[in-house]
Amino acid sequence: MLLSRAVPLFLCVACMLSSTALANADDALATGVVFVDTNGNRSRDPDEAGLSGVGVSNGREVVQTDANGRYTLAVDDDSIVFVIKPSGYRTVTDKDHLSRFYYIHKPAGSPKDLGFPGVAPTGPLPAEIDFPLYAAEEPAAFDVIFFGDPQPRDQKEIDYIAHDVVEDLVGVDAAFGVTLGDILFDDLSLFDSLNRTLGKIGIPWYNVIGNHDINFAAETDELSDETYERVYGPAYYAFDYGSVHFIMVDDIHWLREGDKKLYRSGLSEKQLTFIENDLKHVPQDHLVVAMMHIPLVKSTPWIEPRREKLLRLLESREHCISLAGHTHHHEHVMLTGTDGWKGPRPHHHMINVTVCGAWWSGKPDEHDIPHTMCADGTPNGYTVMHFDGTSYLLDYRAARRGADEQLRITAPEVVLLADATAQEFRANVFNAFPDAVVEWRLNDSDWQPMLKTEKETDPIFQKLFDEEQPMLPDNLPWRKLAKPMVCPHLWKATLTTVQQKGTHLIQVRATNSNGQILKGERVIRAE
Repeated sequence: MLLSRAVPLFLCVACMLSSTALANADDALATGVVFVDTNGNRSRDPDEAGLSGVGVSNGREVVQTDANGRYTLAVDDDSIVFVIKPSGYRTVTDKDHLSRFYYIHKPAGSPKDLGFPGVAPTGPLPAEIDFPLYAAEEPAAFDVIFFGDPQPRDQKEIDYIAHDVVEDLVGVDAAFGVTLGDILFDDLSLFDSLNRTLGKIGIPWYNVIGNHDINFAAETDELSDETYERVYGPAYYAFDYGSVHFIMVDDIHWLREGDKKLYRSGLSEKQLTFIENDLKHVPQDHLVVAMMHIPLVKSTPWIEPRREKLLRLLESREHCISLAGHTHHHEHVMLTGTDGWKGPRPHHHMINVTVCGAWWSGKPDEHDIPHTMCADGTPNGYTVMHFDGTSYLLDYRAARRGADEQLRITAPEVVLLADATAQEFRANVFNAFPDAVVEWRLNDSDWQPMLKTEKETDPIFQKLFDEEQPMLPDNLPWRKLAKPMVCPHLWKATLTTVQQKGTHLIQVRATNSNGQILKGERVIRAE
């Protein structure tokens, strides 16, 4: 999308541009000005000043605009030039609140045999590619909404998203939102419909590319994101908000192995160079947030040398956190030396809960929306991340439930006093850190520690899964659940303090190492 004197922003980037192309595409230079668009017409007028010190990139190099706001970058016939939004400014956004901070240069357009339309021919390189910015207040403390894997297969599942999460977020007081990949489930014709739905939230929205957002018909990784580029622009980029620097990472590597085409998690050398060049301009006292689709943990199929290079780049930051989706569960991971992390402190890597939960599976509720619980027992939902300088707090939100829905206690409905000491219960603390201190008490008794489980599945999810099995394969009236996984945030205790008949209240509290306290209750009876 955008940004030149020759073509107004509201015209499609794929239209022909009436300007003179440089003779040798391999040696072409893109130039233009980053400016403050004071009258809002999206074109630079003579009295509109350029902004100095703003980053502009071609996906490899990052240059800073000069005193007049001008930049110059080399481009080839498959390039996207984009501005790295500085703090205190906003970019152009479209009617669905998608940021249009880039210009696509593909003179011949995308190949035609990619399954879904890519970029139409853009024509010659414009004489000027200008980027309008608009002054905006950006406080040090702000919130961001993070979606993992909405992943709708069809319009019906987009409607699930609308009713399950979007309606509760309309008018939310957040700076912007981010989808951490798997925006769709293979059918790339649905991008526009989903964008219109998420646009109703009413805040700027950014996207990370996922393995279900690519052109499977492509023969090479370089051509696998052509439809994504047509809709969203570059598959990796960066921007600032307040004093936080955000980097969108494309970690989907499409390749052919023998007769098969498949994906692995990895970054191109070009992208790694961009990240390295981008971070050179970010002060060390700023928090860096890296967002990707496939988690950094080694259990995922990363192309190791590129994973190691990314870790080395992130290690160069004093303040850094990373987020991913992909695995359809919710977990905080602290990377250490055993994970290949060589920084002085463990690296906080969050695997975000998915909007689609377990791929929109499970029994529908009274609103005809599947319960779609994640395989670790976490209800589907999203994350609200609170920023304040270099500090941050991650809040889990279950879809269509209150902010207090932070854990689930599974306990017997009735406890027999004769064998109460043998009765166990469990607490699935959805947003717990690995080293969280989890305690319980009965009524107003003293708090007692709970024991973290090992290799156990969530009992509620396991029960739902087991109930489905007799109906398979032909008589299940909804999409079957995923296989239960070992829950990384499940604790247990024995009901040793139940000593008299009556109705009792189990209370559980979990304290994360950052001081965050998560609470839950369950009523039981003793006979």
